Amino acid sequence: MIVAQAAGDPRFFRWDWVWGHLDLIGAKVLEHLVLTGIALGVGLAVSFALALVGLRFPRTYQPITWVTGLLYTIPSLALFAFLVPVTGFTTLTAEIGLVSYTLLILIRNIVAGVQGIDPAVRESALGMGYGRRRLFIEIELPLALPVILAGLRIAAVTTIGLVTVTALIGKGGVGFFILRGLNRFFDTEIVLGTALSVLLAVAVDLVLVTTERWLTPWSRTRGAG
Repeated sequence: MIVAQAAGDPRFFRWDWVWGHLDLIGAKVLEHLVLTGIALGVGLAVSFALALVGLRFPRTYQPITWVTGLLYTIPSLALFAFLVPVTGFTTLTAEIGLVSYTLLILIRNIVAGVQGIDPAVRESALGMGYGRRRLFIEIELPLALPVILAGLRIAAVTTIGLVTVTALIGKGGVGFFILRGLNRFFDTEIVLGTALSVLLAVAVDLVLVTTERWLTPWSRTRGAG
């Protein structure tokens, strides 16, 4: 049923409409979180692999960042328009675009986190008999974690915003309300979709901050000192 803002209706935001559509709102919020979670999970896995290649073979790092930087500069609408004829109006189309925008941020932070470790720490670990793999897993990765999680926070907030754009291919989470509200000239849906997108970004960022503090208690102690 089409509901447009009545010409004589003075209410900018209709709470009665919100209460009557809680099921739809909940479904779209869940869709938004799922799309974001998949993009971050896949993006982190791909970025981790590419970052390891860049760290192991330094000459490959510049080409890797060049390619991922090129993907990052492509406007989202143009990217989705290019993908739709190939993969259709599907979740795959949305995720290809969303994942591509996480790569540059995550790769740079992973590499920066590992390279920023004091060389004396590595030398001490190698002197104690640590091999490359054990050194990375037990020493370098934990010490680089704050920088990696900082990149993940940026990627998460960016992805939450970009998910709204995928409403144009039928996969937009709360962006569904923004697009439908614009089409129906219904301010309530536009405000609702915008507000939910902002709230989701803030909530996810707070979750990641809490996770970072839990996983890296030593950095908090050092900051307090």
